[in-house]
Amino acid sequence: MNPFEHKLAGHGLTLRRAALQTLQVNVGRKCNQACRHCHVDAAPWRTEMMDGTTATRIGEWIRTHRPAVVDITGGAPELSEFFRFLVETARQSGAEVIDRNNLTIIEEKEYAWLPQYLADNRVQIIASLPCYSADNVNKQRGNGVFEKSIRALRKLNAVGYGIRLPLHLVYNPLGPRLPPRQQELEADYKDVLEREFGIVFNQLYVLTNQPIARFADDLRKQNKWDEYLELLANSFNPSTVDALMCRTTLSVGYRGEVYDCDFNQMLDMQMQNGAPLHLWDITPEYLDGRPVLTGSHCLACTAGCGSSCTGALA
Repeated sequence: MNPFEHKLAGHGLTLRRAALQTLQVNVGRKCNQACRHCHVDAAPWRTEMMDGTTATRIGEWIRTHRPAVVDITGGAPELSEFFRFLVETARQSGAEVIDRNNLTIIEEKEYAWLPQYLADNRVQIIASLPCYSADNVNKQRGNGVFEKSIRALRKLNAVGYGIRLPLHLVYNPLGPRLPPRQQELEADYKDVLEREFGIVFNQLYVLTNQPIARFADDLRKQNKWDEYLELLANSFNPSTVDALMCRTTLSVGYRGEVYDCDFNQMLDMQMQNGAPLHLWDITPEYLDGRPVLTGSHCLACTAGCGSSCTGALA
């Protein structure tokens, strides 16, 4: 029994999937950035990307099963040659579409078309901005990233994001600590970004850093791995369990393989039924009631107010 399962058992809880709401598609590991906290270990030098056959099969699954939400992520998902195909296929199937946008991709010359394209297709944007302080953002994401992000946000505001189209920002703590309360930090973000930069947005999502990939490496280098896992375990909040994203979200890898969540994907914890499963092997009905595959990293999603791809849970 892993530490997370031990916590569940101690509170008389089990974790099983509910009806599918969100299909989260990871199109690959290539990104124009290499952020220190990235659980995907994405970077400009990564080459793992979705091919045409896989994109076509995922598109067929979307048209057949019509998930309510299609959440496109990466890496920088816009770097995929099939990004627009997935956006348009999902929209034509009636799905709400989310683009997990790192903002700086908009400042790349060959992607200047993105703001208007996303607005024309009414794509919801969830964008990473781990602080409203330039120093903190640049420490976590690289020199100059904050300034590029501000320019990108202004371009998104100019086409209606944060006003008539949904624009949400994502906060990650700098280092091995839990995030502050979402509502209070959101008020600070809104005040500073509007007052100092004239930027508006809808909601702030606070995420707990997952002990995976680069962040896990940093913890071990600083001899803080055990300390961080202890913090997560001691902060376990049973009221977050029913709202965990793994209950209603299915994560799909760039080869079409399926996982209970994006974090499990990065740890190669693939769904199986005697053999590894791919999206085209299953239906939404197959998932309902299935037990979730867990590990010690799941403690990050249930610590404090909880953490998910749409922010705090409690």
